[in-house]
Amino acid sequence: MLSIGGVNPSSVHIPTVPDPKKDAVEEDAGNPLAPQADVKPVEGVAVTISSAGFQAAKNDSNKDIDDSNLKDNVKQLLKMIRELKKQIADKMAEIAAAQADTSMSPEQRMTRVGNLQSALAMLQSSLTMAQLQLGKAMKDEPAESQMEAMSLASR
Repeated sequence: MLSIGGVNPSSVHIPTVPDPKKDAVEEDAGNPLAPQADVKPVEGVAVTISSAGFQAAKNDSNKDIDDSNLKDNVKQLLKMIRELKKQIADKMAEIAAAQADTSMSPEQRMTRVGNLQSALAMLQSSLTMAQLQLGKAMKDEPAESQMEAMSLASR
């Protein structure tokens, strides 16, 4: 299947945390700068975003589309394309996380990854269809409008 832009699975990086080594703590017991075994790491700041905040962020992400001089059907297609691209990126991250998940058996992991890949294929197919519809909708439009639509679709 041909992929049109987006996030490549090889470009999704999931950071890993190495296991703490007890031997290293014992060896560095004489070093005052070494971490002590009884010291607990401090958690980061927790941030809670309200549903109104999520809605405002969603509305702002498509503000450039709404401010354009394009037809309403083209604006809707552009918003759909952006949403599909976001969903594809999220699904690819889920696939990478599932592949790295060692809490599942290999069979469970393969099943989970296969299901996620099927969902990804459906999203990619939907994106292709939306891009084709955008191309048809823009066929008879002036070159400036076509360039604006393609610019907005690529973001």
